[in-house]
Amino acid sequence: MKFIKLWCHIKAFIKKYGYKIIYGNKIYIGKHTTWRYGFHIAIEGEGKVEIGNNCFFNNNCSVNSLKHISIGDGTIFGSNCHIYDHNHKFRNDNESIKSQGYSLGETTIGKHCWIGTNVVILKGVHIGDNVTIGAGAVVREDVPDGQIIKD
Repeated sequence: MKFIKLWCHIKAFIKKYGYKIIYGNKIYIGKHTTWRYGFHIAIEGEGKVEIGNNCFFNNNCSVNSLKHISIGDGTIFGSNCHIYDHNHKFRNDNESIKSQGYSLGETTIGKHCWIGTNVVILKGVHIGDNVTIGAGAVVREDVPDGQIIKD
């Protein structure tokens, strides 16, 4: 088990610097933050991602930014979590969804949160500190400090 943990930390260290080369000042990843297999960050346009110290992302998590996503220190994520700060516009029936662009909203996740497996966090959501979000939840509204969201 210690070898697997060490291997994940080494791979995360290398990938962290790769992200820094690709995205420059659009990304910050704190000390001792690590992830397992399939972790992905996508930043486009004016997007920015800030991840605090001592965070952990389990297998196949993604962070997708066109505006700004901030994650506080010590927050942990179960497998297959996805975080967004944008959504497709879809009001015009005469245009393809792809051509209508995006609506944007800063997404913030506080310190020392536990985000369960298969959670999706949508644009514009502000999650407070010490929040627990149960597996499979779709978070589309703000969550105050210390709350437990079961579904």
